[in-house]
Amino acid sequence: MTLQARLVVERPRFRLDLGLAVDAGEVVALLGPNGAGKTTALRALAGLVALTGGHIDLDGTPLHTLPTEDRPIGMVFQDYLLFPHLSALDNVAFGPRCHGASKSDARATAASWLRRVGLAEHSGSKPRRLSGGQAQRVALARALAAGPRLLLLDEPLAALDAHTRLQVRSELRRHLAEFDGATVLVTHDPLEAMVLADRLVVIESGTVVQQGTPAEVARRPRTDYVARLVGLNLHRGTADGRKVTVGDVLFNVAEDLRGPVFLAFSPAAVALYRSRPDGTPRNLWEATIEGIERHGDNVRIHLDGSIAVAADVTPAAVADLDLTPGQRIWAAVKATETHAYPA
Repeated sequence: MTLQARLVVERPRFRLDLGLAVDAGEVVALLGPNGAGKTTALRALAGLVALTGGHIDLDGTPLHTLPTEDRPIGMVFQDYLLFPHLSALDNVAFGPRCHGASKSDARATAASWLRRVGLAEHSGSKPRRLSGGQAQRVALARALAAGPRLLLLDEPLAALDAHTRLQVRSELRRHLAEFDGATVLVTHDPLEAMVLADRLVVIESGTVVQQGTPAEVARRPRTDYVARLVGLNLHRGTADGRKVTVGDVLFNVAEDLRGPVFLAFSPAAVALYRSRPDGTPRNLWEATIEGIERHGDNVRIHLDGSIAVAADVTPAAVADLDLTPGQRIWAAVKATETHAYPA
């Protein structure tokens, strides 16, 4: 692994204790709710926050004993923090200059990076004359121009509008694929994490609660936060073969398990009925509609009862069933769309 770290940062009412390993060429995204410790971890790696304990080793060299300016790290901040009095070229040349390059060599390196990010014609522009997407690309070029071994990205697309974000995300993915060092990305956007990262590390209350590839995390969430992030209903239950009991509800599942399990299913897999449908009582329960809201092209129905779930239905179904808050309703989910895995 290029990066091997254990980050311990203690504050009066918060403790971060995070183990982190990132291989060369790998992009790891840190995800978690507000206050989980993501940005604290990133700033600790950069040397902007002092460690209470632990270590940071990069390519076998301890970084935690080095001052910030001596660490082979490039960082892109959420607001980019470009120097307003410098041109795009001199902003990018700043890193090489700090590492001892002559002015001419630093500018040549900067010009090369501006060409790579498609901004050669804007080399003389000050930050105030750049669009949000252009400023983001200058910030990325500045971070990479000094030849770092570790790249840190703090919400790198958050300041962009939706249209620009789509384009810049694609460009950023390409540049990260070409970077041979380790990359740590902090984001609140699950799509950004899924598209850009090779591996996700989910933090809650300063500790890791789940990690894996985007596909692994999306298929098998282990906390309510992760389930909401990937758009699944998640419950804890007890398995006995292909049956799982959650509260008063009995579910049939495809997996053959025993003991404590997680049960997950999509809101789109939940079917609603005004009266109790005929057939098996499994995967079926009565609930109360707590709320109704627009959700993309569909309508999300929040249900409470034996278990609380979200159901996604079409606007036509809302009209046909005459759904209203406070109404009693029957909910069911197919066994083939209900998945259980060990808790």
